[in-house]
Amino acid sequence: MTILLGSIADDYTGASDLANTLTKNGLRTVQTVGIPDPSLALPEVDAVVVSLKIRSIAADEAVAAASKAERWLRDRGTAHVLYKICSTFDSTDQGNIGPVTEALSRAAGGGIALVTPAFPETGRTVYLGHLFVNGQPLNESPLKDHPLNPMHDANLVRVLARQSEGRVGLVELSSVAAGPAAVKARLDALRTEGLTAAIADATSERDLETLGEVALQTPVSTGASGLGLGLARAIARSGRGSLAIAATADAVRPVGGLAAIVAGSCSAATLRQLEVAERAMPVLRLDTEKLLKGSDEISAAIAWAGGRISAGPVVIAASASPDVVSRLQSQYGREASGHAIETATATIASELVARGVKRLVVAGGETSGATVDRLAIPAFLIGPEIAPGVPVLRTVGNAQGDMLLALKSGNFGGEDFFGAALSIMR
Repeated sequence: MTILLGSIADDYTGASDLANTLTKNGLRTVQTVGIPDPSLALPEVDAVVVSLKIRSIAADEAVAAASKAERWLRDRGTAHVLYKICSTFDSTDQGNIGPVTEALSRAAGGGIALVTPAFPETGRTVYLGHLFVNGQPLNESPLKDHPLNPMHDANLVRVLARQSEGRVGLVELSSVAAGPAAVKARLDALRTEGLTAAIADATSERDLETLGEVALQTPVSTGASGLGLGLARAIARSGRGSLAIAATADAVRPVGGLAAIVAGSCSAATLRQLEVAERAMPVLRLDTEKLLKGSDEISAAIAWAGGRISAGPVVIAASASPDVVSRLQSQYGREASGHAIETATATIASELVARGVKRLVVAGGETSGATVDRLAIPAFLIGPEIAPGVPVLRTVGNAQGDMLLALKSGNFGGEDFFGAALSIMR
């Protein structure tokens, strides 16, 4: 199998977001969970998105994991590797966007890496190197209170420079608007000055197409799914790739079985989605403090679901408002709080699957990662889009047999997302 486009995603929901974008833009795509076992037979595809959980771990561990994935992709003929990051540039001053980007670039022979988290379809734009979320500077948006990586600086040139060894420059919107030749000239000038990465402005899909065409001529780029859109369209224009319609239809074939929703995200979008879900289905809200104290909250939740799930979908949520999250993190520590939620939601999801759930919606990046790992799912085929950035996923090679999943980043989806997902997943 020769891979036209390879990607390394720093979390599982981001991976499915990217895989969805590539599929919509004409590339037959599979999402793997980690580097596939040699015994796993992957379908013939144009693009592979390797899902990792490296967004919030130590930088050296993230670099090691991404480097192994990069070697696996290169061994299969991949000419360009996209390091897929969150469209809100979730990171700290220690990494991991800078360290991983530099490691992948060095492995590919050096040069300058184009970097942009822009994805206008989901309200993420970059102008003069500053990231805007639905028109608000990143540091003034609700994402400034992200429970794991709060973002307090919208200037991405500054943010990336603080976590990089090399210097970081900017490809201004004027260059992007002038077309691929102007972007390439700007990158060449920055490289000549000794810079190793450049944040690129983008406020429209046309900008992304320009950046994708330039990036495809280089070995490595870093960005959100918007850059994936640009890369996919550049491949399509070159006459390579295949329309992914047949693969999408196959991925959504009915699986039957029971249905459930598990939420660990504390984003405003997910909290609103839970409120709406309560009008149509039973919702159990876990007490996060009890989870941290080691009570029997998990077994009680499983028992609660067992008495209801045969009658229709149920929702179990460990989501809480930002002030509650802040209080618990202050009292118990950020890492302990996050671990408690991930462990609880993954355990509950696994138990529900053991009781016959074949259609599972998971809200939250860390929650999704923990759940997929607990279920030991090796790969997914990409189905139709439920909401921008969230496709239906059909499992490949897992012990539980065919399942349909939706892995939702906390901030994605409209207020009726849960109901909309289940209406597609049959």
